[in-house]
Amino acid sequence: MRTHYPRTPHLPWSPGASADDVRAAGLAGLAGREVVVTEKLDGENTTLYADGLHARSPDSAHHPSRAWVKGLQGRIGARIPDGWRVCGENLYARHSIPYEDLDSWFYGFSVWDGEHCLDWDTTVRFLRGLGVPSPRVLWRGTFDERALRKLKLDTARQEGYVVRTVDGFDRQDFGRRVAKWVRGGHVQTDTHWMFAAVVANGLGPSAPLWAVRSGAEADVAGLCAAVGMSADDAAAAAGAGEVAEVVARMAAWEGAGRTGDDRLAGVLAAVLHRAPRARITARLAAGPLGMGLARRVGDLVGLYPRLQQPFPDEDRRAGLVRMAAAADLGLLHALAGALADGPEARECVEWSALWAEEAGLIGGPDPLESLRAALCEPLAGLAPDAADRCWAEARRAFAQGRIGGALPGRGTGVGCGAAEEAVAATWQWREGTFPRLVQLSGPSGSGKSTFGRGLRGVDTYIALDDLRAARGSRADQGANAEVLSEGLDRLDAALARGGTVVWDATSLTDQQRGLAGAVARRRDALVTHAVLLVDEAELLRRNAVRPHPVPQQVLASQLRRFSPPYAGQAHRTWYIGAGGTIEDTAGGLAGVEASVLTGVQAGGLAGGPVTAHGER
Repeated sequence: MRTHYPRTPHLPWSPGASADDVRAAGLAGLAGREVVVTEKLDGENTTLYADGLHARSPDSAHHPSRAWVKGLQGRIGARIPDGWRVCGENLYARHSIPYEDLDSWFYGFSVWDGEHCLDWDTTVRFLRGLGVPSPRVLWRGTFDERALRKLKLDTARQEGYVVRTVDGFDRQDFGRRVAKWVRGGHVQTDTHWMFAAVVANGLGPSAPLWAVRSGAEADVAGLCAAVGMSADDAAAAAGAGEVAEVVARMAAWEGAGRTGDDRLAGVLAAVLHRAPRARITARLAAGPLGMGLARRVGDLVGLYPRLQQPFPDEDRRAGLVRMAAAADLGLLHALAGALADGPEARECVEWSALWAEEAGLIGGPDPLESLRAALCEPLAGLAPDAADRCWAEARRAFAQGRIGGALPGRGTGVGCGAAEEAVAATWQWREGTFPRLVQLSGPSGSGKSTFGRGLRGVDTYIALDDLRAARGSRADQGANAEVLSEGLDRLDAALARGGTVVWDATSLTDQQRGLAGAVARRRDALVTHAVLLVDEAELLRRNAVRPHPVPQQVLASQLRRFSPPYAGQAHRTWYIGAGGTIEDTAGGLAGVEASVLTGVQAGGLAGGPVTAHGER
C-alpha cells in the first residue's frame, strides 16, 4: 500500500516557518527522550518500496530528476521487505542549495514497517545494508532545547536540521516525535526547480563506495581514489573485466543476510587483489571504511588463493570452518573462481564451492552465527574471558565434527543438539582458571608497547626489547636466538603461575607467532592476538621521531614480511588502529561491543578508549 510521508512540524524557534506550514503544538513528545538531530537536506521527499517508489504524493508524475532514484530502487527493491518503506531525500536535482560532495543522490532518513517507524540505530543499519547513506548527525542526547537552540549551521550551505526520538514510534505519534528547523528565506530561486533545467548536484569522493554498496557497477579508478590507495597500488588494480567477473559470481551468493558492506568488501578485494594484504588492510583502515570492513577486505585478498590449491577432503570441513571465522565463504569462492589461473585452479575452487554449499557453509555470511546465538544464553552467567574461551573451543570442536551432526544452513541447523553438545564439551573452561596470553603483532612503530603497557590487570610483561637492553643494547640483534629463548622460558614460567601475560615482539609471521603460541597451548592459555594495523606513511613518520628508531631498511623489511594473523587463529583477536584503541574484534561470544567492553575492561584488561566498528 502506498503511503505519503507526513508533514514535519516546525520547531517553535524555526525561522523558516511560513503561514501555511505545520508548527509543533508543543515539545512534550520530545522532552525527556533521547533524540538525534540530523542535517535537513534540500531535495525531494521520496519513498521507496519493494516494488516501486513515489515522491511525497503517491500519484506523483514522472520528472527527469527522478530517473536516477528509479534506477536505485530497481537495484535495492528486492532487499526491502514487503510492507516496509524507505523514506528519504532525492538529491539528484539542485534545488535552492548546491551540493558538491554528496555520498549519494539519495539519503534515507526513516524506515517504516507498516505504520511503525523503526528506531534510529536500526534505521541506519538497515539503510547501510541497502547501500543508502543517512544524513549527517549534528547532535545526539537527551532532548535539551537550549542545546538545540545553540546549534550553529552554515545557512548558505545547510537548509536546517531535523530532530526525532531515537526510539521508534507509530505514525499517529509522528507530529510529537519529529520536528524541524529551517533557515529563514529558504527558497532563494526565482523559478521552481521542477520547471527549470535539471542541474545535477555534485558527488563526493565516497560516492563510488556507496554506489557499489547499492549494487551499481564498480568504478575501479573511483574506488581506488575513495580509499586513498597509493599510485602503485592503483596502477596494479584489477581491470574492469576482472571485477565484473567477480561481481557476476558474487551474485550467486547475494541475499541470505548479506549487506551492502559485504558486496563492497568483495568488490574492493577484487580491485586490490594484487596488492600486499597487510598494506591494503592498514591503508583501508585509515580511510573511510574503518577497521572492520578493512580487515575483511584484506582477509579476502589473503585467503582466496588457498581455495585454488588442492586440499585433502578429510580436512576440508575443518579448513572451511576456520576460514569462515575470517571471511564470507560465498565472497571468497566468487573471488577465487573469477581470479583462478588455469583449469586446475578453477577445478579446485569449484569442488570447494560444491562441498561448502552441500555442508551449509556458504549460504550466508556467517555460517556459525546460529550456533553462537544458541550458546549466548547457556553461557551468559560466565565471566567474559571464560565465555569467549568456551565459544572458541566450541568452534574448534564444531570444525572437527566432534559436536553438531548438522551444520547451520542445512535446514536443521543447531536444533539437532549442537548447542547442548557445545555446552557439555566446554565444561572444563567455564571456571576461567586458565592463564591468559595477549600476543602483540605489528611492525616497529605501530604502537605495540604503548598499547600493551596500557593494559590493566597484567601480571607479567615480556618485551624482547627489554631483554636485549638488559644484555647491553636494545638495538643489538646479534643475540636474537638467546633473547628469544630467554623470553620463551619466562613466558612458560609466567603462564604456569597463571594470570595474564603480555608478549611484546613484532611477531610478524605465523612462524614467529607460533613459538609463543606453542607455549600457550602447552599451558592451556586463552590466547588473544592484538594486531596493530597502521598505514605505512604513519609508520615512517613515527619512526623518524622515535627515541630508538629502527634503520629504514629494517622497517622496510618488516613491512614486506608482515602477515597479520587471521581471525580464528587465536581464541579471539583485537584489531588496533593508529589511534591506539581497539577498533574491531573477532572471536568474542557476544559480538563486538560486549566482547570489547566486558572482555577487555570488566575482565581485567583495559587500555584506554575502546571503539568497535563491527565483527564477522
